Amino acid sequence: MKRWGFPTTAAAAVAAIVFFLSATAPRAVAAIAEHTFVVSQMKMTHLCKETLVTLVNGQLPGPVIEVTEGDSVSVHVVNKSPHNITIHWHGVKQRLNCWADGVPMITQCPILPNHNFTYRFNVAGQEGTLFWHAHVPFLRGSMHGAFIIRPRYSYPFPRPHSEIPVIIGEWWEKDLAQEDNRMVSGSIFDVPSASTINGKLGDLYNSCSGVVEEGYVLDVEPGKTYLLRIINAALFSEYFFKIAGHNFTVVAADANYVRPYTTDVIAIAPGETVDALVVADAAPGGRYYMVALADQEPEPELQIPQFVSRGIVQYISQNHSTGDGAGASSLISDAPLAPEMPDQHDVMTSFYFHGNLTRLHRGGLPPPPPARVDERLYVTLAGGSICKRGGQSCKRGGSNESIIVATMNNVSFQPPTTARLPLLEAHYYHTGGLDALQELPDRPPRAFNFTDPAYIPWGPNEAWLEPTTKATVARRFRHGAVVEVVFQGTSLMARDAHPMHLHGHDMFVLAQGLGNYDAARDVARYNLVDPPVRNTALVPGLGWLAVRFVADNPGLWYMHCHYEFHLSMGMIAIFIVEDGPTVDTSLPPPPADFPTCDCEQVCPWSTLLFALSQYNTPSTSTCKVCIFALEPLDYFTTSSESLAKPRGQPEVDMPRRVVEAVRWALDPEISGSCAICGNFSFFFD
Repeated sequence: MKRWGFPTTAAAAVAAIVFFLSATAPRAVAAIAEHTFVVSQMKMTHLCKETLVTLVNGQLPGPVIEVTEGDSVSVHVVNKSPHNITIHWHGVKQRLNCWADGVPMITQCPILPNHNFTYRFNVAGQEGTLFWHAHVPFLRGSMHGAFIIRPRYSYPFPRPHSEIPVIIGEWWEKDLAQEDNRMVSGSIFDVPSASTINGKLGDLYNSCSGVVEEGYVLDVEPGKTYLLRIINAALFSEYFFKIAGHNFTVVAADANYVRPYTTDVIAIAPGETVDALVVADAAPGGRYYMVALADQEPEPELQIPQFVSRGIVQYISQNHSTGDGAGASSLISDAPLAPEMPDQHDVMTSFYFHGNLTRLHRGGLPPPPPARVDERLYVTLAGGSICKRGGQSCKRGGSNESIIVATMNNVSFQPPTTARLPLLEAHYYHTGGLDALQELPDRPPRAFNFTDPAYIPWGPNEAWLEPTTKATVARRFRHGAVVEVVFQGTSLMARDAHPMHLHGHDMFVLAQGLGNYDAARDVARYNLVDPPVRNTALVPGLGWLAVRFVADNPGLWYMHCHYEFHLSMGMIAIFIVEDGPTVDTSLPPPPADFPTCDCEQVCPWSTLLFALSQYNTPSTSTCKVCIFALEPLDYFTTSSESLAKPRGQPEVDMPRRVVEAVRWALDPEISGSCAICGNFSFFFD
């Protein structure tokens, strides 16, 4: 197994330049942290199979960004991959800087292949563990890394001996860009091949010739305290995390301090982060497994293989320590002690873990949740279906006549299909680009027993509830409005939990419960004294969650489920926060070097034609903005030849299956029509 200690900037192979600026008193000196992210593809071998993977700086996980509260960050993204790319700084509030939020065609045009862009933002008023990831669907499975914000003055707990990022992820032996295409088209049954801890699969998986896969190893010194910065960067699963023979003291979640909470197990959903202190107080010289086990809802929910990754915590003598946690070992036993893990279906462990977190008061910050509420939303999170080819009537219940989607209040998000600018630019310049947005309803259109288990299996019991619509759905809030959202999980086609992530804001998590929300009963359960503050809040399966936030950061902000399949399938809404009355409460103009959406660049006909003529699906890379999804072209017939051409271009012979692929891709009921390439048309004989 490969040893890992605390990854320094040099070890992360990040080009970082830090220089100091004078700061306004009484603050200490702030800095600008400058990094270069080179996005490229390389082949990696796991499970005895070589896979082409899109990475940042050739690393999995990607480089760690380490800053101090109040610093500024400058990240130069150089895109040498074939994919359109954006980077989202998950949990960074981006105050008055929605331009840097990194959502393609919502806040920015994507960074095209062989292009670059520099993200600039600051981290004032935030401390703790966040992370960054690609916001191109599914590519965040291999493009992610820790984002650590240390306090400018002191921690609210004794300073640890060392700080260790622990990133839980997944290994996919698939083209991740194509996985997004498949999810959009309703093919929702693909799963990863393995789980990982800091990019290592661990010894439960075999490599080649019977040799086990490498695992993450953390060397510790007896009696020392370590701060684990735990991140769930997985696409599909919440995880239970344990270390045999050790307890955790949870001190923060989503870069917000919590009242210290002692536990032997951490439950962490995709998009969540947890900071936990671990004291190396077990038998010196021993070895102890750290285990990340993916949970899943019990039957009749569709069951997937059990995913688990193991690393090792091993004790070293102080004389052998290297000082960074990766020293030479002095071992008593070769057999690590394994922890007793919760059952993978033990959803109550997650429910209680999240319910036991409370906010730590520290100098009056953060402030308590506002008592008044200006807007209330009751949002159901459910499955649904649309008919293929734009039909209004079709068979449901898993029929191949319909496509499975994910919804909020029975509307599945449709990426903008006519915008020539990102929606944020249309909003800022008042170009009318938001005219096609549909308002997210206050409530679901139909009331039923939302958590009735009879609706979980696909079939006649639930089919009458499936029909839904697709729209670019949004909700507008005046600046300073206090918004309360009750998320209601449902049993419709699945009983999933939902990690709901809000960009640009933190949320007060007031209460959670099982079953159907009842305001007359459940408002009395709200914690209005010390609720935890999160950017990603987990809605329990067959349950509900109440959150409250202040809409005081102008811009267009994604609210979405952080399970990647639900994101691709449309469990998204845009929250539009209007400008305030002053310059200091209004969104400034975009940066001078902001990416532009040039159709010939984003979706060049020559590139599309080449890809199609080679019988390869254009990746998310080349034409993501223009063609939202393509199934592998083997799906289509190869019977005869036809013609397809862009307007004003010479006619080009193309196989009929290519023409059918293009026709299919431009069907808005299936995959969304061309987003910005209005100058293209296709002719079919």
